[in-house]
Amino acid sequence: MKELSDRQTAILDFIDGFLNENDYPPTIRDIQNALGISSTSVVDYNLNVLEQRNYIRRNRNISRGIEVTHRPNRSGIVSVPVIGQIAAGLPIPAPDDMQTADWETIDLSTTLLPNGSGDVFALRVKGLSMIDAHIDDGDIVVLKKQAHCNNGDTVAVWLRDEKETTLKKFFLEGNRVRLQPANSTMEPIYASPENVEVQGKLVTVVRSYN
Repeated sequence: MKELSDRQTAILDFIDGFLNENDYPPTIRDIQNALGISSTSVVDYNLNVLEQRNYIRRNRNISRGIEVTHRPNRSGIVSVPVIGQIAAGLPIPAPDDMQTADWETIDLSTTLLPNGSGDVFALRVKGLSMIDAHIDDGDIVVLKKQAHCNNGDTVAVWLRDEKETTLKKFFLEGNRVRLQPANSTMEPIYASPENVEVQGKLVTVVRSYN
């Protein structure tokens, strides 16, 4: 990405710090007052530059419609896209459009990720079938994108015939795959290997305590 001016860097740093403290973004007036900028039009101009260079996204229909998408000079931190929802119970349909640009992101230390960052994505969990593995409803699971796994791995799988996705422990047993929940009250899902497409292997779990 192109180098930012001192003012643009200051604006981005302020937005980042404001978000960390408040869990919602600042208004243009907040930025102007905090940084002593002469007018809101100057703030708007620099926000446009940040948006054009993909550091932020803006929703101009609301006063606090700023989202940081890339933070420069933060070594050891990577933004991971949360691309949708996954069942940890009975399978549910996957999102229709996994390529949408309007993804939520979470920031994680590269120490939590394979090879520092890797090809990773995240999904929000719906259901309780992995509760005994400490994966609860509403948690975010971070996965490394891969099409293979070993028996016992926790993976996101796409069931081709059902057009559904689920999070389970994977076991290849002869001519069938067992997708095992981590909940003693729930039964496993059995499928043919041809019907099971591994999409990613579990890396870590992120839980909000709000």
